[in-house]
Amino acid sequence: MDNGSSKPVATNKKAYHDYFILEEFEAGIELCGTEVKSVRQGRLNLRDSWCGIKDGEIFVNGMHISPYEHGNIFNKDPMRAKKLLMHKREILRLYGTVKQQGLSVIPLAVYFKKGRAKVRIGLCKGKKLYDKRESLAEKAARRNIERSMKEGSGR
Repeated sequence: MDNGSSKPVATNKKAYHDYFILEEFEAGIELCGTEVKSVRQGRLNLRDSWCGIKDGEIFVNGMHISPYEHGNIFNKDPMRAKKLLMHKREILRLYGTVKQQGLSVIPLAVYFKKGRAKVRIGLCKGKKLYDKRESLAEKAARRNIERSMKEGSGR
């Protein structure tokens, strides 16, 4: 999936904390000229963004792209719903899974691939509070193990 992709312009760290990511998809995103320039500068925020499917099309809502400084009248509304570009059968499969199993579609990262803006979206299941605590404890344990290994090899 990551052949020819650069490092992410923005990632949604909150999504990894709040959801179990069951499956990931890559989608193009329909942006206007000044929005692309703003994204290239890394001026977007994926926090609290989500994807909705309406009339067989998928849109990302809540993604904030800051207005481009030199864009004047051509700047679009920073919070407008942005259309994602995916194959129709992928969208319909996502829609069926979301409706049937009660899952969410969440944007995970935005990056450029061969000069085009792409969004990595995930089919997600919400974590309960005890799941979040468990994953934080695992992360802390991994960090402690790495730290003690580093200290042991440094002597």
